Amino acid sequence: MGRLKAYFESNDKRLIHKWDHYFEIYERHFQRFVNQKVNILEIGVQHGGSLQMWKNYFGEQATLYGIDIDPRCKCVEEDRIKIIIGDQGDRDFWKEIKPGLPEFDIIIDDGGHLIHQQIITFEEMFPVLSNNGVFLVEDLHTNYWSEMGGGLHSDNFINYSKNIIDSLNGWHQQPENIDLFTTSTWSICCYDSILVFEKKPRSQPFHEMTGNPSF
Repeated sequence: MGRLKAYFESNDKRLIHKWDHYFEIYERHFQRFVNQKVNILEIGVQHGGSLQMWKNYFGEQATLYGIDIDPRCKCVEEDRIKIIIGDQGDRDFWKEIKPGLPEFDIIIDDGGHLIHQQIITFEEMFPVLSNNGVFLVEDLHTNYWSEMGGGLHSDNFINYSKNIIDSLNGWHQQPENIDLFTTSTWSICCYDSILVFEKKPRSQPFHEMTGNPSF
C-alpha cells in the first residue's frame, strides 16, 4: 500500500473524498517531488482534507495553495496552506491573482468539473507551470455528463486534450504546427477519469543508428 492510500485509510482529520484508483496515479507522478522544495496548487478545496494529505505526503519543504469559489473554505488555512477564494472559470480572476502566485511544480484540478472551468484553468496555468512540473486534471468522467456541459462528442476537456497530442507531435508536421505544447510537454498520460500532463523542455527530436546491418 502506498503512503497516500495509507494516509487516506487512517485519516481522522479533515474530510477527503477520492476514487480508490487515484492513489496509485498520484504516487506514480508525484513521488519524485517528495521531500523537495515544491509549490503545489489544488483547485477545489471542499473540506481541506486533501490539502492536509498533500502536506503530509510532500514533507516540510512543500507550500500548498488551494483555490475554491466557496468562501467558507478560507477556514481550512493553516501553516503552509493558503486558501484563495475565486472562480476558476473566470479568466479575470486568474489574471488578477497570477502575479502574486509562486511558480507551481504541481497543479491539481479537482474543482467544479464544468468543461469551461477545466479548459480555462488549463489554458491560464499550464503555461506558467514549472518547466518540469505536473498538471493533473481529475474527475474527467464528468466530461461525458450532459448536465456538466459534456458528452461523448462535445467540446469537453478530453476532446480538447486530443489536439494537444497532435501538438506534442508537432515536430513531425508543418513548422506552423510547432507550439508551446511541442516544446514544453514531455508526456500526456490518460487514465480512467484523469489526465496527467508532464512538462519538460524539448528540442527537435532526432534519430541515429548503431551496430552492423544483418543483411
